[in-house]
Amino acid sequence: QVRLVQSGGGLVQSGGSLRLSCAASEITFSAYDMKWYRHAPGKERELVAGITSGGTTDYAESVKGRFTASRDNAKSTVYLQLNSLRPEDTAVYYCRGQRTVAGNRLDVWGQGTQVTVSS
Repeated sequence: QVRLVQSGGGLVQSGGSLRLSCAASEITFSAYDMKWYRHAPGKERELVAGITSGGTTDYAESVKGRFTASRDNAKSTVYLQLNSLRPEDTAVYYCRGQRTVAGNRLDVWGQGTQVTVSS
């Protein structure tokens, strides 16, 4: 099963940008539908973006127009570009890969990366 390793989090001022990366361990990454979640203390985990194996994207209303998901299958990496960041975007961000093979669902999560937006 593919392994996901995340990077790119950090501290940024309000209005700034970050680019999160989620790198996969194997070529089969290209067949995975990928999702980005975030989890802030005291709040429920939230699905913020998705990108299918074919490159189709979808976004939560709270981030639409500010965040952009993309993937580079040749590099086995999915990205989340975070623009116009707000303090309420502060959370641990997780990537998740999902794939169904012969009726068996594969589901793997990255380790998460902290994004902190100061006001």
